[in-house]
Amino acid sequence: MSIKEMVLEKAKNAKQASRILAKTSTSAKNNALNAMADGLLSAKDELKRENEKDIAYAKEKGLSSALIDRLTLNDKRIEAMANGIKEIVALPDPVGEVTRMWQRPNGLRIGKIRVPLGVIGIIYESRPNVTADAVGLCIKSGNAIILRGGSEAINSNIAIANILVRSAMDAGLPEGCIQLIDITDRQAIMEMVKLDEYIDLIVARGGFELIKVISENSTIPVAKHSAGVCHTYVDANADLQMAEDICFNAKVQRPGVCNAMETMLVHKDIAHSFLPRMIQRFKEAGVEIRGCAKTKKIVPDIIDATEEDWWTEYLDLILSIKIVDDINEAIDHIMTYGSHHSDAIVTKDYDRAMKFLNEVDSSAVYVNASTRFTDGNEFGLGAELGISTQKLHSRGPMGLEDLTSQKYIIFGSGQIRQ
Repeated sequence: MSIKEMVLEKAKNAKQASRILAKTSTSAKNNALNAMADGLLSAKDELKRENEKDIAYAKEKGLSSALIDRLTLNDKRIEAMANGIKEIVALPDPVGEVTRMWQRPNGLRIGKIRVPLGVIGIIYESRPNVTADAVGLCIKSGNAIILRGGSEAINSNIAIANILVRSAMDAGLPEGCIQLIDITDRQAIMEMVKLDEYIDLIVARGGFELIKVISENSTIPVAKHSAGVCHTYVDANADLQMAEDICFNAKVQRPGVCNAMETMLVHKDIAHSFLPRMIQRFKEAGVEIRGCAKTKKIVPDIIDATEEDWWTEYLDLILSIKIVDDINEAIDHIMTYGSHHSDAIVTKDYDRAMKFLNEVDSSAVYVNASTRFTDGNEFGLGAELGISTQKLHSRGPMGLEDLTSQKYIIFGSGQIRQ
């Protein structure tokens, strides 16, 4: 069977399954999800064994330690995957929710009700936990799913998907509702994104080039989980200890993820008191610092930041620092170089906090907190299918409601239009 035929068959099977899944009861979906979570926990050794193959391959390719960390499965992360699915079980089922109802003068009662999108295709890189998160969210929201992970996690993704499919089938979900494209040839993506007859939404998670290729070739609407060039702006009247802790967490806690800080902006009035200690703390944690000319005057032994640095999502222990004259320059910098993902201000000034919230056009905007919280689980969504950095049809972490559409329902008593 050719790649084209294989992808088409999976899409057809998913479409057929989606019609059954859309009318499956909440209790049946929850039973299946609980079985999936238990299946993951009982297969820890198998998952770690398959994951070791991916880690060995990543090391051969020379991937950074931060990217290898994203790829790694251990007991704690497998338990987190299972717990994420169980948290989805505990959330309200959005399918069938009537969001609005009103009556017209002619007596027609018109309402809007949530319905599944249908078939969701997700194309993603590196993190194998995405496989479990995506399946959990799609099943709970009544959608069939087609998964296409990256080559660096192929063994892990196959192992996770096999467990989830077995558990779903044993629990009585329709065959074909979970599909994995288990070949790494890029042609599979090109075939997948043209199947608008069968797939209703493509969620694209990955680097700039992958997102660009998908967007340019897809005939299906695309929700883009694009680059995370995230900023933290330390304002003139910030609590400097708070600012130090927030910035350190945003960069160092897990640098290889999309909500990690890549550029730190510092108001000129506190730069001399804040930067030497902050940079020293970063250096002790192994962070490479790249600074603007003003930053280098305060801390000379750092690397010169270039124009390219302001655009770069490092996904590593590298940080760019720029000193700005005021909040307006900070906002201008974010709106010029940012990726509309997550940006934060540290300040004690209410008016500046509100100005930042109102003028920074990102999917998540923070006051006095780390950007590392932009995550479906941290937001109470159970998990996320992706973090959309665009405005349609969803923005920010995509949870259950974001995987539904709405349709009108109309109740009449014989009305005809004059």
